[in-house]
Amino acid sequence: LQKLIHLLKATDDPLIQEQALITLSNSAAFSVNQDIIRNLDGLSVIGGMLSNCLPKVKEKALNALNNLSMNIKNQEEIQIFITQVCRTVESAPLNSDVQLAGLRLLTNMSVTSDYHQKMINSIPCFLHLLSEGTERTQIQVLKVLVNLSANPAMTRHLLRPQV
Repeated sequence: LQKLIHLLKATDDPLIQEQALITLSNSAAFSVNQDIIRNLDGLSVIGGMLSNCLPKVKEKALNALNNLSMNIKNQEEIQIFITQVCRTVESAPLNSDVQLAGLRLLTNMSVTSDYHQKMINSIPCFLHLLSEGTERTQIQVLKVLVNLSANPAMTRHLLRPQV
């Protein structure tokens, strides 16, 4: 894992970046690896890949963070990327793999109300995706909206936007 994280930091080759991210994502299926990746500063390295302009690399980074977000300590670090993930969801092509990967990560990050405030500005986008997206996109958006709606503090923000 340490070598993968180092490789991810050291290369600009998108094919190597993709493969390293896929391997880290698969490794994150095991809780012990989630802690190891966090302790090796892997979350910030993977999060740094979100600014990559290549959709495939960005998608793989979102998938890796999604798998790593199943750990509360990891969520504490991943939360710094929520605003960027929301912007990615808003700017990605409608129904794209990048958009869906971002929505899956936001679903995990919104299970508890700890980070709901960071998603408020994206609620109009979520509602737009709910009306314009394909069924797959709609299902992912609904998961985020259901999580947000479980928080009474979000009621006003969910009801205020023009739909």
